Formats: sequence, C-alpha cells, structure tokens
Amino acid sequence: MSECSQFEHCQNQFESIHRKLDRLDEAVRGNGKPGIQLRLDRLEQDAKRQSKLIWLIIGAVITALASGIVAWVAG
Repeated sequence: MSECSQFEHCQNQFESIHRKLDRLDEAVRGNGKPGIQLRLDRLEQDAKRQSKLIWLIIGAVITALASGIVAWVAG
C-alpha cells in the first residue's frame, strides 16, 4: 500500500470517527433538545421527590396508627 493511499484511508477513518463523536456529543448535550445529561438530571430530581413523598406518606400512616392506638387505649 502506498503512502498516499494509507493517508487517504486514515483520513477517511478519522472523518468517520469524528462524525461518530459529534453524534455522541449531540446525544449527551442535546444541541437544542433535551440530551442525556438533562434527562438524567430530571430523573434524579424525580427520584428525590418520590423519596420525600414516600417518607411523608409513611410518616402520616405511622402518625394515624399511633393516634388510633392511643384513642383505643384511652378509650
């Protein structure tokens, strides 16, 4: 293989890799639409909110049960 054809082959490979990296970068950052980074952040925020809501519900149930027991015992 001559040096010229090797150079052209390498150049084509580098261009292909560059296009793929651009597509990956666009997928991660979003480029005007929600990318993976933003979507992951939203999922993490939703998980935190859901966790707080679950603890709130558990606390309310425990409080209601304790109130019911106290009312039954005092009865």
